[in-house]
This record gives sequence, structure tokens and C-alpha cells, in this order.
Amino acid sequence: MKSTFLVLTLVTGLLQPASFAKPLIEEQIVARIDQGLQQSTDTLKQVVNINSGTLNFEGVKKVAEVFTAEFDGMGFDTQWIDGSEFNRAGHLVASYGTKGPKILMIGHLDTVFAKSDDFQSYQPLDDGFVAGPGIIDMKGGDMIIVSALKALKDLDLLDNVSIRVVLTGDEESSGRPLSLSKKAIVDGAKWADIALGFENGDSNIKTAVVARRSSVRWQLDVTGKPAHSSQIFTDEVGYGAVFEAARILNSFREELAGQGNLTFNPGLIAGGTRVNVQPKQAKADAFGKSNVVAKEVSVSGGVRALTTEELANAKKVMQKIVSDNLAHTSATLSFADGYPPMSPTDNNYKLLSMYSDISVSLGYGPITAVNPRKAGAADISFAAGHVDMAMDGLGLMGAGAHTKGEVADMSSFAKNMHKTAILIYRISQSELD
Repeated sequence: MKSTFLVLTLVTGLLQPASFAKPLIEEQIVARIDQGLQQSTDTLKQVVNINSGTLNFEGVKKVAEVFTAEFDGMGFDTQWIDGSEFNRAGHLVASYGTKGPKILMIGHLDTVFAKSDDFQSYQPLDDGFVAGPGIIDMKGGDMIIVSALKALKDLDLLDNVSIRVVLTGDEESSGRPLSLSKKAIVDGAKWADIALGFENGDSNIKTAVVARRSSVRWQLDVTGKPAHSSQIFTDEVGYGAVFEAARILNSFREELAGQGNLTFNPGLIAGGTRVNVQPKQAKADAFGKSNVVAKEVSVSGGVRALTTEELANAKKVMQKIVSDNLAHTSATLSFADGYPPMSPTDNNYKLLSMYSDISVSLGYGPITAVNPRKAGAADISFAAGHVDMAMDGLGLMGAGAHTKGEVADMSSFAKNMHKTAILIYRISQSELD
């Protein structure tokens, strides 16, 4: 954890009412953002029209080039981190300042839409909505970062805060190993006091994210004694792989379902005399006959938990169930690296309170916490355990993320720029109050 003095100063400063001069400065911040709104919208259109599906490395780099030019123009130090070591395009890191509270701002350059997809362009719709691949997940959030920082820089309001922006190139499909693909975020978080994420959360402008559940994959492999089905349940043959797999999965459900915010799901299962699993393609096929006791079963799934303790307990219970085998069967359960939980800490809620106060002062209404069951895993999860305060869901709102119906509610674009810029400004003043 960071300096206790700094943490207390930040928490106290965040909750103090603004001084007499602050409202005027905050009005200037809003005005500056509004003056640049058309340029921000034009740049958003530009990056949305560049296909940057995770595996389109060239496209991801082209989007990074657009944002690099933006950060260079503000006087940030920019760095492209090549992703060849983790089989992805790479990440853009932009840094500014050496004084004051340290803020990590997190976005991503990639989308779920492949280069061959027919959903490729920015398309204005009626009533202030715009369709486009990745417009809310999350090129709109990236533009909120850029535009908020640009307004503060233009007004000479970045001198009392240190900023590091990490725009990853593999959020939608993480490179492996995670220790390398997420290193830029972890390093930034170890440096920072506060982490801010610009995903769209649950796409409700009245909410923000102070907690996200983990996303960890598991693999269950079960073996039994193959024999003629007439001998099943005998002392010599036992129960076979399918019955053992069924026992294990049902025991998971009986012992863990409904506990806190924990969920777990067996997403793919195959069993029989012979099983062929293709994990990279998320496929499996099997051969078996009704008169043969099954020799093997393969099950792949995922588990999500809100805290590290909840996840650790689930793993312990699952392993115990797997080890208590039926006669003449055996089983192994393994867990892959995954997204850790972003736990709902008191400081996260204090940061949310600050953000909500800003929203109210702007006339946008209060902000409440997203139900973690409605927010999936995101890159901020790799930062949250290393900073003193974290919040996500500050991006462009809309609907249909990850689908060809992805649309942005552009009425949220400037509003979330206003809130972000004022949040950074108030944090920058916390040591000075």
C-alpha cells in the first residue's frame, strides 16, 4: 500500500467541500471540454472506423498511433510496448508529471470485431445515438480520457498531479502469459495511488463500478475403468467417468451455489470411450457407446468471485470434492491464470462518493455503485489490488457491447468528460487543501 499520510490526505481532501475559487475553475473546465467536443467526436469517429479486433495487430497499432499523437500534442511522454512476447499487438503508455497524487487511467485499443466482420463503421442514428464497432467498449472511454486531460492541460491544471495512461491492446482476448500481457497495468498500479477505468460498466450513466468479480478458468479431467456396461456398479468396475463427473459437478452446485457473489459454470463437457479436446478452439468431441462404461470425461468452465478470500475458498471446496472419488475413478482439477477480483473496499466507495458529488454539482444527479453481478471482468482488476482507491465504468454509455447492435448514447460523452476532468482536478488539489 502507498504512504498512509498520502492516503489519509487524499481521502480527507476528496470529501471536503470545494473552496470559494473552485466552482469558477470547474466551470472553466466544463467550458473547455465543450469547446473541444466536436474535435473529440471527430477523433472518436476516426478511431471507430479503424478495425482493431484484438488479432488485427496492424489495426490496433493504427488506433494507438492516433492516440499517441494526441498525447504527444499535450506534452506527455509516450511509449509503445511491443506485445510479441505475449502474442498480441502491444500497449500504449503515456505519462505526465512528477508531483502530487498519482493517477493511473486505464483503457484499451482492441475490440471484439475481426477484420473480416461486416460491422466496421461509425454510423450516426436518430436521437443522439451512434452505432459503431467498439464505440462504447471502449474507444469512447479512451476519448474521454484524452479529452478530459486535454482540457486540464489547456487550462494549466495538470501541474499538481501525476498521470499515467495505459491503453492495452488485448483486453478483449488477453495475451499469455498474463504476467507479461498485464505487466504494464500492474506496474502502473504499483506506481499509482488511484486507478480509474473507462469501460462502460453497465452502460448506465447513473452508476460506476467499485467492484468486479474475478474471471478464472478451470479444467476438470475424470477417468474411469472401461468395461462392458453390464458390469457397471460392480466392485471390479465401479461407476465410470461419466457418473463421477456428474457427482463432482452436482456437488459443486450443492456446496457452493448461492454463496455470496460466487458463480461457477461448466461451459463445455465431453465424455465416453475416447475424448478429443481442442482448447484453443473451445471445442471437444467424443466417441462412446451405450454398452461401454465411459473411460474419460473432460469439463471446462469458469468461476467468478468478488474477493480473493471468496475465490480461495471456492477453489479449496472444489478440490476437496474432486478428490473424494467414486470406486475405480480418479479426477484432477486445475485452475488457469485469470482476472483477479476488484474487491469493494471502503476507499473505493469514498472515491465513488467524490465522483457522485461532482455529478450532482453539475446537475447530472447522484452516482451509485454497479451491482458486481452486472459487471464482467476488466483490466482494472489487475490494478485494484495495488492501489488505495479504484473505480471503473467511467466511459461512454450505450448498449449492445460485443454485438453488431453496439450503440453509444452521445449525451453521455461530454458529461463523463466533465466528471472525469473535475475529479482529476479535485484530486490534484487534495494535498493543497
